[in-house]
Formats: sequence, C-alpha cells, structure tokens
Amino acid sequence: MQAVVEFLVEEPLLLLFIVAGLGYLLGAAKIRGISLGVAAVLFVGLAFGALSPDMRLPPILVDLGLIIFVYTIGLSSGPGFFASFRRKGLRDNAFVFLMLLLGALLTVGFAAVFRLKATVTAGMFAGSLTNTPALAGILETVARVAPADQLAVLETEPVIGYSVAYPMGVIGLMLAIYVMQRVFRIDYKAEARSLRQYNVVEQDLYTRTVRVTQPAAVGVPVTELFRRHKWDVVLSRVRTQGELSLATGDTTFALNDEVTLVGAPEEVDRAVTELGVPAGEQLELDRSDFDFRRIFVSNHEIAGRRINELDLPRTYGAIISRVRRGDIDLLARGDTVLELGDRVRVVARRADMPRLSALFGDSYKALSEINLLSLSLGLAAGVLIGLIPIPLPGGVVITLGLAGGPLLVGLVAGALRRTGPVVWTIPYSANLTLRQIGLVLLLAGIGVRSGYTFLTNFSASGGLQVFFAGAVITTLIAFLTLLIGYRVFKVPFGMLTGMLAGLGTQPAALGFGLQQADNELPNLGYALVFPIATITKVVVAQLLLILLS
Repeated sequence: MQAVVEFLVEEPLLLLFIVAGLGYLLGAAKIRGISLGVAAVLFVGLAFGALSPDMRLPPILVDLGLIIFVYTIGLSSGPGFFASFRRKGLRDNAFVFLMLLLGALLTVGFAAVFRLKATVTAGMFAGSLTNTPALAGILETVARVAPADQLAVLETEPVIGYSVAYPMGVIGLMLAIYVMQRVFRIDYKAEARSLRQYNVVEQDLYTRTVRVTQPAAVGVPVTELFRRHKWDVVLSRVRTQGELSLATGDTTFALNDEVTLVGAPEEVDRAVTELGVPAGEQLELDRSDFDFRRIFVSNHEIAGRRINELDLPRTYGAIISRVRRGDIDLLARGDTVLELGDRVRVVARRADMPRLSALFGDSYKALSEINLLSLSLGLAAGVLIGLIPIPLPGGVVITLGLAGGPLLVGLVAGALRRTGPVVWTIPYSANLTLRQIGLVLLLAGIGVRSGYTFLTNFSASGGLQVFFAGAVITTLIAFLTLLIGYRVFKVPFGMLTGMLAGLGTQPAALGFGLQQADNELPNLGYALVFPIATITKVVVAQLLLILLS
C-alpha cells in the first residue's frame, strides 16, 4: 500500500485522473433520487489526500480549473443576467442578496456560540451555500496573509468547514424544493405556459395558411399590420394569383391572397381571424419552388447578430421561420440574436440554399472548435481584474481574485457576444465541456491538497458543530427563499427553484429542479441570480475571514 501511495505522490497527473474517474462514479450513485454529482470529486480527493501529507496536485492546475469554470459560467449566464433586469431582475437579485446576508449573519452567530475559528467559519459559510469559488477566494486570502509557519494548517481549516457543511448544503436545497412544491401544490406546466414569451420552454409552434378576406388587411404593408395588431407570428409564403413569393415588411395583400403563418396556436388563430379565413390548402406543403431546410449556425461572423441585421429577404430572398436552440424551438423574431450552435429553419428558393448554407456555416465540425484568441483575451482580462485591490471601510482590502474577476469579465463578454471581429461566446457544447473540466480540476486539487490535514484536524476544528450549523443555515435559507419568493414576490415556483439553486450556486439542485419541473424555467432563475450570488459569496466569505480573525 505504501508503495502505491509513494507512486501516486510522484505521479500527480495519474492521481488527478484516478480521483476524477472515481469521483464521477461516486457522484452518479443515487440515494432516493439524490446524487452528489461532480461534487463527489472533492470527497474522493479528500480520501486520497488523507493517505499522505505529500499528496498534491500542481497548484497551477487548480487555479486553471477555477478560472475556466467561472469564466464559462459567466459567458453562458451573461445574456440572461443583463436581460433579466427588464423582468423584475433587480428585485429578484436584491432578494437573493438579502438572503445571503442573512446566511452570513447566521454563520457569525453559530461561530460565536460554538467558538469556531475564523478560517473554519468562512469555510462553513461557503460549504453551507455550496460555493467552490468562495472557498477558492478564502484560500487565496489565507495564502496572502497567513504566517509561513502556520500556512499548512490555516489552509486546511476552511476546507474542513466547507467539506463538513457541503453535503447538507446539497441535500437541504433539494429537500426544500421537494417539500414546498407539495405544500404549494405546484402546477409546473401551467407556469411554463405563462412564461412562454421568455423562450425558456418548448413552444408549440404550428403553421396555418389563411386566405385574406378582411378589407382592413388589404393594401396595408405588413409592418403596419404587425404594429396595429401586435402579432407574435412569422409570415413566410404568400400566393398572389397563383404566384408564390416570400412575405417581407413591404408586402401588401390583395383580396383572396393566401399567406402562411407560423407561431403559437393562439397567436396564429388570432392573426388568422384578423386577416381572413383558413385556406383549404397549406402552402408549406408545396416545395416545388420554395423549400425549407435546417441549417447550423457555425459561422462566427453570424453569431451574435440579430436576424433583422442579416436582411435575408432583400439580399438572399429568404426568411427564417424558427430557431432551434438546444432542445427548444423558438419563433424567429427580428430581434432574435443568433448563437453558435443554433439550427435555423430557412425558407428560400431551392437554388439559393447552397449560398445560405455558406452564409450560416452549416458545419458541425466548426461548432466543436474554440476561438483561442477570444478565450485567451477573456481569461487574461479576468485574471487582471481579479488582482485589483478593493479597499473597504475600516482599512480592509479584498480582491475578487481568480473566482470573481473572470466571472465578471465572462458576464460582460457573454452579454456583448462580439466586439467587432472578436466573438466572445463559444459553442454551447464546448462551453459545457470546458466548464466540467474546470470544475473537476478545481475540486480534485482542493480535495487532494487538504485531505491529510482534514483527517488530522477534524475534531480539533469542531467538525460536529460545523455539520449542525451548516445544516441549519442551508435548510433555513432554502425554505425561507421558497416561502417568501412564492408567497410575497409571486415568483413562479419553477423559476424560483432555479433561483434557489443559483443562490446556492449548486448545479445538483438545479438538476433536481429541472427534473421536477420538466421544463427550462429553473434555468432562467438560475442564470438570473447566479452571477450576483457567486460574487456576493466570494466577497462575503473573505470578509468573514478577515473580520473574524
């Protein structure tokens, strides 16, 4: 056994792969439908680290994992984060901020009652609210201010607080969701239908052909009809005296023209009555002249642009009727911003399809490639911003560190999508892969580094008290968030479960919420509050460490 331990000490990369693989297996195991997920890598790392005080992973790998993880989270959350402020996002983020402050006050109270060390207390705060970047920020601060002869022990104590509180940090969030959805008798499907306009749930799009019989619709440009009736549909083919064409903003209808409408059933039905009567023939079935095709968006020149900027009807004689993003079909509005990996349904003449494919890229291989220039620029900017000292009252100085700096830059870059020729966003699948790799590197490194001293210092650091305090903090904050959010602020429960997962920055809780809701509403809530929650916890955790020391 000793020989194996010495071999792993000498081969840290092999150790990393073993910890990651075993962590995946442990995280996939479910007990009553609940699993640790990727967080299990931390506990496997602790187990291996406990075998020897010399067991370590290269620190640069851990830092790299943290930077990649928070930056990719920022890229994917940026658009939803800034857009959410038009949908009561400021109120919801303020609510989450106050709940986190309440968690910090509870943490200080338990620290006083149980006489916990400042390092353990700060780690307990990060663990009870399951925030690995906050733990990383604590460890950065400890490394910067701790005396050299005490550094080894002081670096371990936050990990003890974090690791002991973390399991209930995961379970408590899921338990609150499970209980409160039954107390409130939640109808997730009804909530999803009420928020269809935010493009977070599958839209039941269908196509109808209408014959124009209403005099008020004759001779009026399509743009004026949309302004007058506030339609939420897409017009595609128009047949006038047997001739097919595509509808544009300048199109005007004559009596007995036939036009195809695409949209949600109730929106299409309303537009049909305001134009005329349903036609006996569906124009989309006639593909002799105009055809339709799904095309991948892989061209970086297209990504980040609105559909109306492309001016497809005028330059290509084509329109986009739908956008498939992930597993969701979206109605192609003029202000819809195209992302790498989208599949657009284009209606055009058959002869123009090759040109349109070239325009959008239509390359699955290109979607797997990452623009290393924009990725490197974003990561470098994040590291630099994380180094900027932030003075606070009382002479306290903190930094956003490698956790907060890249997250802020990722949020802004994700919202901008592109700056001139530089496309900041990366394909959805590549983002998820990088995020997973970064998190595994981070958790494995922290676990292995802290395992031995965790084992030897657990009792001395108040392990049982930390477990109890962390469980109370997690469950109390979780139940209060769901109760106040649903009853007082009237937030749809599906979105609220995502907000709770975002408050805890806990992917496992998000996955549980998605499973319960069976729609994408939890993702909206998660993206809404995740950035503020992460930055708040990174800053508050360091403040707890400094102020309680």
